[in-house]
Amino acid sequence: MLKLYIQSTLEALLRAAASAYPALKALVYDPSGKPSQDGCGPRVSRNQVCCRTLEISTLNQFQPPPFLRGIEKSMIRKISDRAKPGSISLGLGEPDLPTPEVIVREAVRVIQEEKSGYTLQAGIPALRERIAGDYPHMKLSTDNVVVTAGSQESLYLILRTLVEEGDEVLIPNPGFIAYPMILKMIGAKMVTYRLPAKNDFSFDIDDFKKQITSKTKVVICISPSNPTGRALSKDELQAMADAVTASGSDAFIVSDEIYRELYYTPERPASISEFYPRTIIVSGLSKSMRMTGWRIGWLAGDEAVMRAALVLHGYVVTCASSISQKAALAAWTDGAAAAREEYRAIFHRRRDHLLRMLRDELGLRCVTPEGAFYTMVDVSRYGDELKVAEAGLEQGVVTIPAAAFGDESKGFLRISFCADEEKLSEGVRRLGEALKSLKN
Repeated sequence: MLKLYIQSTLEALLRAAASAYPALKALVYDPSGKPSQDGCGPRVSRNQVCCRTLEISTLNQFQPPPFLRGIEKSMIRKISDRAKPGSISLGLGEPDLPTPEVIVREAVRVIQEEKSGYTLQAGIPALRERIAGDYPHMKLSTDNVVVTAGSQESLYLILRTLVEEGDEVLIPNPGFIAYPMILKMIGAKMVTYRLPAKNDFSFDIDDFKKQITSKTKVVICISPSNPTGRALSKDELQAMADAVTASGSDAFIVSDEIYRELYYTPERPASISEFYPRTIIVSGLSKSMRMTGWRIGWLAGDEAVMRAALVLHGYVVTCASSISQKAALAAWTDGAAAAREEYRAIFHRRRDHLLRMLRDELGLRCVTPEGAFYTMVDVSRYGDELKVAEAGLEQGVVTIPAAAFGDESKGFLRISFCADEEKLSEGVRRLGEALKSLKN
């Protein structure tokens, strides 16, 4: 009886597999043993079912290599992928404004008039020269710059270049979600310095000093911050630089400056590179020039480090898009500068509009960002922030549970103001409906 039960169960499993995968139809049991009507060959007899099934079940199942195990799609993508049709996204950092016309026109000209083959792996010299010129205090040449396929590649390259398995790396909490994932792939030891929620995520020099040691290999600094929008002052940057120097670690500081041109203060935020010479810049044009899909980023810093990173870059992507690189030269024109100022003013208005609605309409505590296009919103009185975000999805609005960026931001949502004011208003209204549903 047991043998018959096992056989019948296996037959049922095979039939189910055959319905899903036609190539398995020839394995389905046919009591007659006659050839099948569909030309797939003879069915197997009952005494062959177990053997064939065992053969199938022992086929090797793919397992990712150890360095990828536990690396999952980010919470930002997981939440965004669940959005209903017609949802308003207050989640992604994807500007809705167009790429400046002067850059678009140059891209069209390049496509029509120039060859679009490979460039030097480090990028075209003219573009590297312009990038180097953005950091006069660093006294860079083209040999100190590598053009990458976006700042995300820059970040991966530099951490792979500077960090070995077991090395100690200091990262902000909360901070950009890619930092811990890349370091986990490397097998680094992650240590966090807290940006306290109770102080609106401002830099805490006392905690920073407690965390940095002589063993620290790399410190990551992001200003303005994703997710908080906070920018470090010159005094805070000087204090960070002094603390790293005093630690005796000889660490590199990786300065993530992708949002540096998006600021709402009278002056552009300073760079840690102005205070600490062993700084590697990670930046690009995705946010400031609305070029997220063009994939133009860069690394800038110590020449020996750039040479090492360039080897990895060459094997990973060969070179950044030649069309994007040549068009990106227009980002240093007066027309692009005017567009950047216009866009910054637009985001400033959107920031103020969003904060006013969240505070006045919903009574929520919000962090006022000095840069980027995110605010942190305290929803802790409504319970777990993931449940709040899920309730928002039901109402057709996408927000990001901020604990994805570090446990210091538990109880907060990260809300983006990349959308226009009409969509921001409707998104806040829908979030309000979600919050009401959690009270009931």
